[in-house]
Amino acid sequence: MYKVDQVSWKERISYSLADTASNLIFVMVSTYLLYFYTDVYGIGAGVVGTLFLIVRFLDAGTDLLAGYVIDRTNTKWGKCRPYFFWLAVPFAAVGVLAFTSPDLSVQGKILFAYSSYILLGLIYTFINIPLSAMLPSMSNNPQERHEVTSIRMIFGQAGGLVVSVATLPLVAFFGSGNDERGFALTMTFFGVLAIPMFINAFKNTKEREYYQSTKSVPLREGMKAFNFPWFIIFVTKLAFFFVYIIRNQTTVYFLKYNFGREDLVPAVMALNYLTIISLIVLPLVTKRLGGKKTMQFGIVLSIIGSLIIFLSTMTFSIPLLLIGVGLGGLGLGFVPSLLFSLVADTIDYGEWKSGVRATGLLYSGSTFAAKFGMGIGGAAGAWLLALYNYDPALTQQSATALKAIEFCFVWFPIISFVLVFILLQFYKLDKIHSQVVADLKQRNSAKTNVKEA
Repeated sequence: MYKVDQVSWKERISYSLADTASNLIFVMVSTYLLYFYTDVYGIGAGVVGTLFLIVRFLDAGTDLLAGYVIDRTNTKWGKCRPYFFWLAVPFAAVGVLAFTSPDLSVQGKILFAYSSYILLGLIYTFINIPLSAMLPSMSNNPQERHEVTSIRMIFGQAGGLVVSVATLPLVAFFGSGNDERGFALTMTFFGVLAIPMFINAFKNTKEREYYQSTKSVPLREGMKAFNFPWFIIFVTKLAFFFVYIIRNQTTVYFLKYNFGREDLVPAVMALNYLTIISLIVLPLVTKRLGGKKTMQFGIVLSIIGSLIIFLSTMTFSIPLLLIGVGLGGLGLGFVPSLLFSLVADTIDYGEWKSGVRATGLLYSGSTFAAKFGMGIGGAAGAWLLALYNYDPALTQQSATALKAIEFCFVWFPIISFVLVFILLQFYKLDKIHSQVVADLKQRNSAKTNVKEA
């Protein structure tokens, strides 16, 4: 029987607070940046759509670079933890820069938006990939990984909840009628909160060595570790973040124009974070259903929630809307945590099949899926608004613009999750992972004995 290290609660909470810090900035960007650009900074929706797509493609391309760099990082603090210390302040500072409104020409504004967004994405990559990539070195037990990731997601979702609910009130408070100043000061507030959380994670987490992975892995060699279960998680992650972005960034538009109730934004955003309840019960559910079936269960709940939201638009029923959003939030809570922990399982499988352990490369590849999904989601939403004549100067949008907003908020999530549910049927690693870990333990023990001999 192989040894399983238990992760202490101090370490779990410190690790999880890093995700809280990350989401204080990431959720601000993913939820409000489109609205900031179109309705505050004055950039056209079509231009913003192209900006999101191009920047996310460039940003996603850096993920493989980040993974390669992480695999080759060797410090006395480990491979991943140092990045929390090195990048905490730059990440917060550039987040503020992204929500700054310098007085420039239209072309100058676009150039400034590209520059600040590219830089923010680059720093986010190098601080967020280490957060995920260190999971396999925290524990070698799948259930322990599920639990650690579940706690991480609870704390991350708590950070997202604070941002989603508090942003517009804080913008009004700090701006006193000046939204440009309000957004900049609100982002400053969240950035100042994030910095000590990253530093705390650096100090109080530990990277354990299970797999003799201190040796640098050449890129060509690391490519051998990619595998079919990893590909399924890749596509699932792409779809999840596509839905996450397009739903989040069109929430304000949907409530403001389709329902005429912009005042509901904080309540709807809060209901989205019923995901926290799902994360609390996630370890119990995964013990009964396993990782794959738990994700499928969450996807079904999310689809049902979206259908209820659609019914609410037919009668303008606020209760139905809130029920649909809440059910969708509960469902989505069963998905992201498992996406992170199952990647760790596919890394084990990749080593088992190929003999190569490329933790940073495979995690960065899965993060590429998230960035790709966010890029497509952000671009699709903005382009649809532009294509169907969304005009921020109008208090009542055209019928076509309202349909475009509804499609982004309701139908894109349904279509994406139906396809993902089907794809997950082909994920079989959950049935053999315990044997994979046992075999790896035996191999590494044999290698150690040979070296000692």
